[in-house]
Amino acid sequence: MAATAVLIKDIFFEKKETLNWYQRTSTVRYGFCSKCGSSLLWSDTTREDFFAVPAGCLDQPTGLITELNIYAEEAGDYHHLDPTISSKTGEI
Repeated sequence: MAATAVLIKDIFFEKKETLNWYQRTSTVRYGFCSKCGSSLLWSDTTREDFFAVPAGCLDQPTGLITELNIYAEEAGDYHHLDPTISSKTGEI
């Protein structure tokens, strides 16, 4: 999944009525739409100043570029990873 980090002070929600939270671990929680189940963001209390946001949730044009591939060694053969982009094993 492509994602980006957004400073909490810079994020804007048009509506919050359907934003629900799932506490995955003691430090990580996921925000999702209670109507359709879409993942909208996640946060980690060890990094309190930002949300991670799936790129597919953002209006285009996003201006995003890929900077790093993680878990690239586990990518299916149908993924064509750009060899000029760095890869890292495991979580960031």
